[in-house]
Amino acid sequence: MNTENVDVLVIGAGPSGTVAASIINKAGYKVKIVEKLKFPRFVIGESLLPRCMEALEEAGFLDAVKAAGFQEKFGAKFVDDDKVSDFLFANQFTKGYNWTWQVPREEFDKILADKVEEMGVPVSYETTVTGIVFNGTNSTTTIEDNEGNKTEINAKFIVDGSGYGRVIPRLFNMDVPSNLPPRKAFFTHFEDTKRALADEPNRITIIVHKPGIWIWVIPFSNGKTSVGFVGEPSFYKNCEGTNEQQLRTLINSEPHLKERFGNAKMLFEPRTLESYSISTNKFYGEGFVLTGNVTEFLDPVFSSGVTLATVSSQLAANLVVKKLKGENINWEKEYTEPMMQGVDTFRTYVMAWYDGGLGKIFFADNPNIEMKNQICSVLAGYVWDTNNPFVKDHEAAVTKLVRLIEIEKILAEEI
Repeated sequence: MNTENVDVLVIGAGPSGTVAASIINKAGYKVKIVEKLKFPRFVIGESLLPRCMEALEEAGFLDAVKAAGFQEKFGAKFVDDDKVSDFLFANQFTKGYNWTWQVPREEFDKILADKVEEMGVPVSYETTVTGIVFNGTNSTTTIEDNEGNKTEINAKFIVDGSGYGRVIPRLFNMDVPSNLPPRKAFFTHFEDTKRALADEPNRITIIVHKPGIWIWVIPFSNGKTSVGFVGEPSFYKNCEGTNEQQLRTLINSEPHLKERFGNAKMLFEPRTLESYSISTNKFYGEGFVLTGNVTEFLDPVFSSGVTLATVSSQLAANLVVKKLKGENINWEKEYTEPMMQGVDTFRTYVMAWYDGGLGKIFFADNPNIEMKNQICSVLAGYVWDTNNPFVKDHEAAVTKLVRLIEIEKILAEEI
């Protein structure tokens, strides 16, 4: 069996893994990435948030992504029947990036992976982690490629950015259920020849289809558009026929989509992703740290996935560098607590979206502009800015605002 020695082994070549690998590599350490799949490969999470731009910038990826000509994204629009709530990132409370991209992830992820290889980090694709042994200050990871060749990699530290693969949580039984109920996403890409019927393409549109059921519409610069329905699995039980027939029926039942996508060409058979919310009982251990979706994946409604993936990797990578330099790291204080701040903030908004409270805020008759801009910062991914009351006391702030809107509506009806 072959043996390799590295400073840091990174599991997963998605945005989480490549951001971490780049930052650690730039600090002068020997890094290797192993990835189970062959790139490019399809994955959802196509609408980025401005906060992730800072992580991409530190990793040295921005120029490579800009060169790809992806669709720029300047905000998010929410639609419920004839009501529209538009959020422009330029109006957000928090100072930072006020734009980002909407990307076909297979292309975006391949650009990052290719770039990190150009930086000198080898990436082994179609390579599976079959076992990990932690032995004090080092670890030995056994990997196997698609031809059955096995290699042992000795590393001083492991960053697990394996996303849905959840390598370390699965190997060491660390998975725990999320407190969010199971939901199902049903989606495809369309050839969007009628895009001119809609507003400008530089934003994601979220459409309320029915209570608890929503639709994403994400235009790309290549003329394709991603469309997906999300809701409880029981919602789809009355859908009949093939996946294409079922999604076509759903599209034609939604007035905001029917004319634009009713007869549009589907570019692949509709796919499903179900019961995706999951967490873990710890984010780190002796010799490893979990990043991205390996820590916790919530829900696609606010496009938090890539932001949590890249920001967690940005933070973790810098802590790993300090660790390798011999500094003492309080992983609980310096990593878990900040990450839970972001996860829990997003969780509050996800739960308020599904219980209807956030809809009352978004579609209020007379929205408070200052509060809207503070909420806009959350939608831009700045969920670590505790100067923002809708981040610092996120649950209380959202609850109080919903109640205030309800009281104002009652008073208006009584007058």
